[in-house]
Amino acid sequence: MGDLIIEWSGTPAGEALALVLALLSAMAHAIFGAVNKGGSDPYFNRGSINIAYSLMAAPFALFVFPWPDPELFKVLCVTYLVHLIYEWLQTYSFARGAFTVVYPIARGTGPFITALWAVVIFDEQMKLLQWFGLGMLSGSIFLLAFVNYRIAIANNQNINGLREAVVAAFFTGIMIAAYTTIDAYGIRLAADPFTFLVWFFMMGGFGFPLVAAHRWFTTDNHPPIPDLVMRGIFGAIIGVISFGAIMLASRLDKVAEAAALRETSIIFATGIGVLIFREKIKLPALVLIGLIALGAILVKSG
Repeated sequence: MGDLIIEWSGTPAGEALALVLALLSAMAHAIFGAVNKGGSDPYFNRGSINIAYSLMAAPFALFVFPWPDPELFKVLCVTYLVHLIYEWLQTYSFARGAFTVVYPIARGTGPFITALWAVVIFDEQMKLLQWFGLGMLSGSIFLLAFVNYRIAIANNQNINGLREAVVAAFFTGIMIAAYTTIDAYGIRLAADPFTFLVWFFMMGGFGFPLVAAHRWFTTDNHPPIPDLVMRGIFGAIIGVISFGAIMLASRLDKVAEAAALRETSIIFATGIGVLIFREKIKLPALVLIGLIALGAILVKSG
């Protein structure tokens, strides 16, 4: 399978598969965010998810795929640290603010920075219409966050907590751009792309679960263990689909395009926020969602 991914990279077939994978990742990531946000505590949720997908990946990492060489292992260590910071910032923002506010801010920050880094690191070139589409996509996502922010304030959400969540979400977006670029570099460096994937997931079990464990022993509000286990297993499956798909898409096609298409997750996330978390949405938000979709189309077809 890894040989096929390498063979298709840069081909029309690879480009088509990358499109499908990026959109699949977008849908899965919106669900993943909701799983992390829901329940009694996002910190426990994220810790249980990481443990579950680490245990899933370990047999493949240790016994099925080739082990990483020293250079690839260095990249894995860097992305481990970047993801740990990203996971903490995202979880903090989820704990402090409304899903439909913090999620768009994080997702809107990432793609534009990723595109700039892709030009420098991978020598990718984007046409003027693509840059326009990317600006429309990111700008519309930020405006959507602002509209939802006003709604959250009108619904008497704690304004200080929400502001802290907004700041954390912004830096989450910067870390998204960082890990997207580093992961794309790592998966291209690997002789077998799946070596990078399975080691990435296995190492994740030794990061944020330590944060969750510290919170467990320093707080009294503990969720039922069976509920946490089920949320962890389900979230792990969705996480593997979400992160695995976008990593493979960035191996098959341009990093900037894959990152931009993935941010259509905000469309799915808005629906989840309304249906699951009972957050309100108005006509301006629906218009902005349409502009996000149009921006994504321009990035891909420009």
